[in-house]
Amino acid sequence: MKAAKKLNLFDFTMIVVSLVIGMGIFRTPVNVAKAVDTPFIFYAVWIAGGLIALCGALTYAEIGSRLPVTGGYYKVFSYAYHPSIAFGVNCLILVSNAASLAAVALVGGEYITGILIPHSKDAAWLKGAANAQQIQTIQIVIAIVAIIIFYGVNLLGLKMSARTQNVLTVVKITMILLLVTPLFFATQSSPVIAVTHSASPMFTEYLKAFGIGLVAVSFTYGGYQQTINFGAEVDQPKKNIPGGIFFGIFIIISLYLIINYAYVKVIGFEELKTSKNIAAIMASKIFGVNAERILSVLLFFSVLAYVNVLLMSNPRVMAAMSDDKILPKSFRKRNIKTDVLTTSLSVFAALCILIVFWAKEFDTILSFSIFLDCFGMILSAGSIFILRKKTVHLNNSGIYIMKLYPLLPLIFIAAYTFVAISLLVTQTYLCLIGLAVLIGFIGIYFAVHYFQKRNNV
Repeated sequence: MKAAKKLNLFDFTMIVVSLVIGMGIFRTPVNVAKAVDTPFIFYAVWIAGGLIALCGALTYAEIGSRLPVTGGYYKVFSYAYHPSIAFGVNCLILVSNAASLAAVALVGGEYITGILIPHSKDAAWLKGAANAQQIQTIQIVIAIVAIIIFYGVNLLGLKMSARTQNVLTVVKITMILLLVTPLFFATQSSPVIAVTHSASPMFTEYLKAFGIGLVAVSFTYGGYQQTINFGAEVDQPKKNIPGGIFFGIFIIISLYLIINYAYVKVIGFEELKTSKNIAAIMASKIFGVNAERILSVLLFFSVLAYVNVLLMSNPRVMAAMSDDKILPKSFRKRNIKTDVLTTSLSVFAALCILIVFWAKEFDTILSFSIFLDCFGMILSAGSIFILRKKTVHLNNSGIYIMKLYPLLPLIFIAAYTFVAISLLVTQTYLCLIGLAVLIGFIGIYFAVHYFQKRNNV
């Protein structure tokens, strides 16, 4: 690929920001507030999540520098462990990403539906089965249309989808900055109420609450690990991969802390626990109904940015799996004119559309997606210990090498192990399904490998 068609530092930084900032920040603060008792723990969970993300980002920066290939998030499993692990984990991640995209698109549909049909925000009106069904149908149509539009954008080529991503990401960051303006205009904020108990909670209760809160925070911070899928398509990868990840995570942490402070100050900590469409509430409290409508449109643009970047990233994983002959060779075939992975892109878009029809419960999808992602996070970050040994010859070649090794990857791995255990305790049934699916995918790998070997003989 010519250098002119490759991603520069700004392109790559915007991709990092877009992979992380989806619709989570406009929904998961409610989940975190429900899980904890005080604003202090609320902020502590978000700060911890940011530090964990930074540890992970720096770990993935070195992984991306040592293995700068297309579909790197698949290749790292295959290179460091075994192709069966790569296939099983990445199949889980593809399903999880498709579910996340579907859920986010549906949440965006909720905001747009609120503009098209104002009655959709009326709880009494929604009690009618026909009304509820009508709203759900509209939301599904909006979500599917968004996926189809950006499927078309990605068919036009990487540079076109990257330019589109830059515009949508700037809109997204601008919208988040607008959300915090109530901090400067509000003359009176809702009181921050700390819950008191007759008896102090045990340490285990605090730990459990912290773990539940960290699940939602992990979802909101997650996504940056997919940046290593673009390794071979980044200009000067040894410089721009770590640079893009570092700047991207710094922007994300700053925005998340500011906007969460705004939520608590303007809405109030106790109100936050039971609120829906919190971004719209922020705008309406200060600027009125018209501002709420404008913000809803901007929120939908945020959805489009998330949809677009996942459609950019995930087909590259499928192409890497095809390189290892696990998927048919058509999945790595590129269009001659646009250099687009047409089959992989089409299959992933179709998977997202199918999941839209059953991705109805955000909280359920949240828990399921994070538990599946824990396997990928732990194993991919752990690959740095293997990659350092296998690529020791690269140490003096100018690649990025993280400081505080091995502390940073160990902190990251320990954090996601804690999240997985927290989910296993609170959502046992969903987690067991996830484990069964992982075992099933690994079984499929060995079955395909067996038949391929048999046919060759």
